[in-house]
Order: sequence, then structure tokens, then C-alpha cells
Amino acid sequence: MEYLLETRLYQFINTVKSAVIVNAENEEILLDDGLVKIFELLLKIRDNNRNLYVIGNGGSAAIASHAVVDFINVAKIAAHTLHDSATLTCMANDYGYNNAFSKVLNITLKEEDILIVISSSGKSENIINAVKAAKKNGATVITFSGFGSKNILRSLGDINIWVNSEDYGMVEIAHQFILHNLADRFIDK
Repeated sequence: MEYLLETRLYQFINTVKSAVIVNAENEEILLDDGLVKIFELLLKIRDNNRNLYVIGNGGSAAIASHAVVDFINVAKIAAHTLHDSATLTCMANDYGYNNAFSKVLNITLKEEDILIVISSSGKSENIINAVKAAKKNGATVITFSGFGSKNILRSLGDINIWVNSEDYGMVEIAHQFILHNLADRFIDK
């Protein structure tokens, strides 16, 4: 693989352009139409004093943290991550890492809240279990995934964003870019 900056820039542009958004019925939505729909959902939770939770593992957890900062600072949304080390390690110890997020969400997530999940592979069991908990609690779920087009996460949310790349770096920065774009839509709102 070539790692020249200009080459990677064009790969990034093509990765973002290749993003596919589908709804819960697996119907494809045009990229910007899907982002407008997500923006409207985020605006609604802000206006109704609801909560946004953003989760991921590893690099996706770092993306979640950055997104939460932007949603709090720019969008003025009550946004949260779930990877405080004490809470995460407690839940993982008591219930297994596969249930670490879902156990917290079963307590904190309410109807009309939104959960954004980020998983490059779309296969992380703890993320999938978190989606199931959110759906059970009546929350809206937005998924971000990449890698294989048949990853399970890609079909579990109310809105699902899939990035067509097998390159971790490209998937992660595409997810970050799209989340940043969503937060930036709140400037002057």
C-alpha cells in the first residue's frame, strides 16, 4: 500500500464518498439526506433535553470522546461516553466485557435518547449488545461501521452508516469526519 500523503488524501475522499446510509428497513438513503435526518434527530433531543450516548472500543472510543466534546461544545447537547475506566472495568469484571456497555445503558438510557455506536468491523459483541439494550429501552440507534459490507452492526440501527474500506485508518477518520460534520451543522443553531 502506498502511504504518500496525496495518495492517502484521495483514498480518504473516496472512502467518505463511498459511505452508504441505510434505515432500519435496509433502504438506502442518499448520504447528505441521511446526515440531515441524523441532524434533525440530534436537534430534537437537544430541544427536548434528552441525552446522547456515543460509544466504541479502542480507536473508536477515542472518536466517541472527541464527538462528545463537539456535541457538548458546539451543539449544546447533553452527550456522554461510557468508557470511564472505573465504570467500564466494574461492569466488565461483574458482567463480562461483552455486557459492559449494555448493563450501563439498561440503567441510564431512556426513551427518546440517542445512542451512536462506532465499530470499524461492525462485529464487536459489546457494541451489538449495547444496540440491543438501546432498542429495548426505546432509544434511537445510529451505527457507524466499516470493513465487510455484511457486518451485523450495519443492519441493527435506525440509521446505519457504513464506510466501504478495509483500512482501519480510513474507516476511523471517515467516521470522525462524518461525526464532526454533524456537530458542525449546529454552528449558529
